[in-house]
Amino acid sequence: MTIPYAAFTLFAIAGSVTPGPNVLLVAAGAARNGVRATLPHIIGIAFGFAVMILLVGTGLAVPLTAFPAAQAAMRWIGAAWIGWIAWQIATSPAPGEGPPRPPMSFLAAALFQWVNPKAWMLAFGMITAWSTPGEPMLPQFIEMAAIFGLVGAPCSLVWAVLGEQASRFLRSPRHIHAFNIAMAILLVLSMVPVLL
Repeated sequence: MTIPYAAFTLFAIAGSVTPGPNVLLVAAGAARNGVRATLPHIIGIAFGFAVMILLVGTGLAVPLTAFPAAQAAMRWIGAAWIGWIAWQIATSPAPGEGPPRPPMSFLAAALFQWVNPKAWMLAFGMITAWSTPGEPMLPQFIEMAAIFGLVGAPCSLVWAVLGEQASRFLRSPRHIHAFNIAMAILLVLSMVPVLL
């Protein structure tokens, strides 16, 4: 064992289930399309973030930490992208109004991790805080990626169920629009700690 599994698993659960762009998009998608249709999105998040941990841990972190301006630029680009997604959620029509919006695909969710500032912060933070110097690094990063991959999907599934349940109480287009706007605002607010 190269990392403390129990403690790191609790960290992974906290990092995966707390509000952020991933879970808010899952909740909004499940409210619109249902939990089953959102499963590829959920699995894409878990897979994409696990890959990100491996790539950041095995070398991408070094050049990015050497260039703080690149980190800042990525943070602002990611925040702008999330702002655009929040706008799309806020202005999306109620079911039956306008063209249907399909849920995010597996590939889109996996690639979304690379513009998600919370994912970057979590990946950098865990690699510096949880890796043990003097021990082989690759096994540690594989373990971290595997644990996040395993707990990430169930944590996102909780938000999908919450989103789908919320949609059952949203009977009128006015209520659905209010829900979409609330989700968009939460999505934008989730970026404030990252940008500050």
